[in-house]
Amino acid sequence: MVQLYNCHPFGSQRIVPTKQAPEVFCCGRDSVFVTCAGGCKVEVFSVGQELCQPLCSFNTLGKVVHMSYSDIGDYLVTIEEKNNISSLRAYVNWRCQTTGSSRVSVRMVGLQLESLLSGASKDQMEIIEMPLSENPLCLSCCPVRGDLLVGCKSKLMVFNLKYIAIGDTAVLDFDRSLVLHINGIEPSQLCFCSWYIGIANDLEVLVFRLSSESPKGTLKNTTEVKLLPDKGSKNGLVVTASHPLECEDFVMFQRPEELVGEDCKSCNIVVTPEPTGLSIDAQSHCHVNYILYRRFAPDFTDGFVVESTRLHSLQLLPMYKTVNHILPTHGESSASRKEISSLFCFFSMPHAGFLYTLFNAVELISVYQYPERSQQAVLTSQFLHVITSNNLQCFTVRCCAAAAREEDPYIGTTMKTCPPVSLDVCTLRMQLFIGLKAIQHFNNYIIILTKADIEDKADKMKSTRRLSSRKAGVKNKSSSDSEHGWNLYVVSTTPTLQLYKEMVEYSKRYETVKTHGSIHLLSEAHLLLRAALINPDVVESEEKEELMAAFRESCAYLGDCFSSLDTKNTHLALPYYKMSGLSVSDVIERVLSKEQQNDYGKGFIFYLKHSLYEELDEKLSETVAFKVLQIFSATEPNQLPHALCSSCMINACPKKAMGLLETLRASGPSALISLTKAAMALKLQDLQTYEAEMQRHSELQLLLGFLDEPRLILRRRDREVIPTEMAFQFRDTLPGLLVAVLVAFHENSKINLKEAESFFKTLCNKTGEDDIPQLLVDFWEARLSSYPPESILQDVLLKLTSHYVLRLCQPQHACIESLKSPEDLRNSCSHFGLISPWISKMVSSEPVSCAACGELLKLQSLLCGPSLDIVSFLPFLDFLPDSNNSYLSIHIICATRLLNYEGSIERLLDQCPEAVTMYAKHEIKGGSQALWWNKLLPELCNRVRSSENTNAVFISSLKDTLDVIAMELDLHDFLNLLPDDGNAAFFLPYLVNQSKRKLAA
Repeated sequence: MVQLYNCHPFGSQRIVPTKQAPEVFCCGRDSVFVTCAGGCKVEVFSVGQELCQPLCSFNTLGKVVHMSYSDIGDYLVTIEEKNNISSLRAYVNWRCQTTGSSRVSVRMVGLQLESLLSGASKDQMEIIEMPLSENPLCLSCCPVRGDLLVGCKSKLMVFNLKYIAIGDTAVLDFDRSLVLHINGIEPSQLCFCSWYIGIANDLEVLVFRLSSESPKGTLKNTTEVKLLPDKGSKNGLVVTASHPLECEDFVMFQRPEELVGEDCKSCNIVVTPEPTGLSIDAQSHCHVNYILYRRFAPDFTDGFVVESTRLHSLQLLPMYKTVNHILPTHGESSASRKEISSLFCFFSMPHAGFLYTLFNAVELISVYQYPERSQQAVLTSQFLHVITSNNLQCFTVRCCAAAAREEDPYIGTTMKTCPPVSLDVCTLRMQLFIGLKAIQHFNNYIIILTKADIEDKADKMKSTRRLSSRKAGVKNKSSSDSEHGWNLYVVSTTPTLQLYKEMVEYSKRYETVKTHGSIHLLSEAHLLLRAALINPDVVESEEKEELMAAFRESCAYLGDCFSSLDTKNTHLALPYYKMSGLSVSDVIERVLSKEQQNDYGKGFIFYLKHSLYEELDEKLSETVAFKVLQIFSATEPNQLPHALCSSCMINACPKKAMGLLETLRASGPSALISLTKAAMALKLQDLQTYEAEMQRHSELQLLLGFLDEPRLILRRRDREVIPTEMAFQFRDTLPGLLVAVLVAFHENSKINLKEAESFFKTLCNKTGEDDIPQLLVDFWEARLSSYPPESILQDVLLKLTSHYVLRLCQPQHACIESLKSPEDLRNSCSHFGLISPWISKMVSSEPVSCAACGELLKLQSLLCGPSLDIVSFLPFLDFLPDSNNSYLSIHIICATRLLNYEGSIERLLDQCPEAVTMYAKHEIKGGSQALWWNKLLPELCNRVRSSENTNAVFISSLKDTLDVIAMELDLHDFLNLLPDDGNAAFFLPYLVNQSKRKLAA
């Protein structure tokens, strides 16, 4: 559906002062090029602020039947006809003709310029001849690179633009780098943009891209597509819509079809590339990737007339982002090359136009239905201009909406938005002209050619007589203008800001009836500004500042619409208000100034809720904050606790807030309401009310309340986690509940480990990297007890063990009693293992370091547990010397976990022999049991012998060892193990026991 408005996108119009009837014209940069019927001459007119004045003129070598201008390279290329032979020529350095110079040189493309132009003058125009094997039919210049594409009957040729430095002069030349052989279509229209090519005939359009990547599914290094005969073919001959198959009295056409991507290969068009030049850039673009194919059926509404059914106005429209490159430009040493961010394709039938986006996904984004038969159309980033026989029409386009979504990942979030691509197009204006024939566009101008026939002239004369009341200056117009029946107009488009203001004023007509028309027209105005800002030619200037101010204003208007009107997209009020740059106070004031009492739109409430959920630096005044509470009390009372926890509401009156909360609690008890009231009581330093509210609910209910609103405990500011006043109160009175709350936050992904560390350090005023508060250690221990996932488990274990080692290395540290003792942790968490008896034996003879917080026992328990990766702990052993049994126990545990029993026995015999047999009984089992008689027994015997005095510890250990060995080995094996150097009386009791055990068996 096409909306119709009556705005004024067209400004003043001027007549190009050509003396003869224009036949062919084109435009670009600041000039209009015109050739008259039957003439071999190009007239150039400059387009200024007020007048169109002749700039220069130069002769051509033949009659110009088609021409195009390239802004890159500042050259004019023509297809000329002489003696029924068509030729292709480029006119370079034509601006020197403005100085009166008549010097002209003619050369063939690709000649050795060094010898030809060694003495060339800078004020000399050059005509570059481009010989072709076939007559050229159409051409197109690339707006990004300046390259030239020429279409012939069976091939397309790409000429790369290049610059050759000769002395101090940069000479422009072309390199015929690529030939594309085409079969199945004879091009009548071409468009070319950065290796994207579109070709069209009367009823078919094909768009493809040349690239270095081979199309998917190809088996050979070629892009030629061999097609099988389809339903529309006869004897293998493909029947195209432009070449109907005649069958006696019938003419058959293929049915309409649309193909996208690789499906386009099933069309009847074959494209085969053939590199011919030396350009490496062109050689790398030798694969054809099909993008879009569209075939139409002819229109028989007025009978079969080719002129009334054929496609027209094929165009590729790029949208840019600017990237600075060094680019040798004619007359310049550097320039800002435009990099394409989005690309669009437009083509039109007589009664409908079609706009596609081509970059990330091929999609039809708009269909334009014309009220009457169109002649020609031009697409810009802001509008589609269409001419019919008597009307110049201006349609809105959706190019910048699609481009914004492709370039900005935040579009469509709560941060940013943009009117949808599917927004209905509209007609802004239908301007009357008589006998419209052709149209072109450049910069802020539209060039239109009118040629009225005899009937049109008669109608014009009648209408002139009827307007007898007009001023004499208007009536006595030049007779030549009315007699010759043609004109070439330069119509200036209305400046963006002026048209935007008019559209905003126009939209106010719809405000009183609250229709969606105001949203639609404001969306159109918003897209108009967005398209102007996307243009990379709009640099930082006063104009851009004005455009940005208008853009923010348009966002505010759209925010107002979505906040008040009841639409399905009320949530868009949030991103539009954010993009407007308005503060929360400003938005509230805007809405309250328009809305009736207690009549708040869904969009405004949605905006208010999300704005208060965010950690903004803005602080509402006491009056505005209370008004916010009243709004929520009237619309969504359950949001009152959440609103009060916002950093924006810090100035809210606690007494008034508690009154509203008490009214809310009347509907039902809630832990969140009690916690919020407790927070307000703390602000009032009313500890009695605070304690009463905290005792209303169990600890579990309070935890659920905190999960519902974490901002009661912590707030975020500039990516930092800041404790609240309630958190400081909990630190002093309820540390266990505080730790439990933070554990619940971490379990529910409301805070990460790094943020928790920052929170506790700020809470306990610990700023050093190694200065770890006890509450943070309690948090880590409690987090282990809640069994975190493996990805978090090892991180917490590493933090805890490193802290325990640090404390053990600082035996004189200030000790704070932890929330859980080592025994509590072992009973509540399987990650803390049981401490082996031999470990207790080792440390029993020494005072336990830091008995209050029990770091040694906790570390030993973690090392004995199943979860800690012992390899990751080994680097910490360098900080723990084995100078005493406490530290030695850590080393022995690690060695045992690594199955190094033999080394552990040696270290125990050297430093703590009283624990060696207990260690062996607990650890040496199964496959390692041979260590008892192969390692432990010989070592003990040797140490007993070497002792000057009888060592009771070694003798006791030896007895225990013999008891175990005597039970494990047979009598014969046991006798073989006994030393042969003496005291049989010592071993006699064990031999007797062995004999009795043998007899009993």
